[in-house]
Amino acid sequence: MKVLKSGSYYGVKKSELDNPGFVLSEYGYHLKETDWHYHENPYFMFVLDGNLKDMNKKGTRLCPAGSFMFLNWQETHKNTKETSYAKGFHIELDRNWFQEQKWERNLWEGSKLLLNPRFHHTVAKIYYEFNLNDSCSAISLDSLVLQLCEDLWEDKNREYKAEPDWVNKLQELVYDDVLEPTLDSLSEVLGIHPVHLSRSLPKYLNTTLGDYIRGHKIKKSIPLLTNDNYSLTEVAYSCGFSDQSHYTRSFKQYFNITPKVFRRMLK
Repeated sequence: MKVLKSGSYYGVKKSELDNPGFVLSEYGYHLKETDWHYHENPYFMFVLDGNLKDMNKKGTRLCPAGSFMFLNWQETHKNTKETSYAKGFHIELDRNWFQEQKWERNLWEGSKLLLNPRFHHTVAKIYYEFNLNDSCSAISLDSLVLQLCEDLWEDKNREYKAEPDWVNKLQELVYDDVLEPTLDSLSEVLGIHPVHLSRSLPKYLNTTLGDYIRGHKIKKSIPLLTNDNYSLTEVAYSCGFSDQSHYTRSFKQYFNITPKVFRRMLK
């Protein structure tokens, strides 16, 4: 079984930033299929472009552009590339640093596909600082990576609580764009009265249904902004916004910058 050391991934390294406690890197994936392997450190993987499949002992998971995963150390898996081109961004956590922060060693046994948009908003800010890399980026990255781990911790603990099955099903419906997400359509599929759904959601998602869906739309736009083949108008429509101005206002609400500035920095 192949073991990948710190900062090592299958593919061509485009850039890397080594920070105390974690390593950030962007890779272009060139192999059609990797070997079975595991990593010596836990890490997050954000698919920036293309489609991948991640396979482990539990099964196969399709990971299109925009997918965000956490994989613990010693998680045996392999990947296949389902498109001619694919690239990804990694946040690798040093095990000693991870334990110094008092995170549980088995925070997530195996791997976890992260569905909540708040994870994607945080990784987008990390990716922005990774590309900016100015005198303030180091302290920003320290804060953002800690926030990402804190969110992971809260998400894990939330699953220990008596949470209705429909909460996870709702997240999957919104994440997979199975249907046009309206209160009535979701309540019908979930078999829950719209009033009960509306009142219960803030308790489990820490936000309203409308803000959760809006956050999902913003999340979908992030990998598209890394591809110059899409105009900002096309990005807006692809993600379900009525026009570019509405998309720009919503994006700025989450990131304090416009998508145009965000895209320019990624270049």
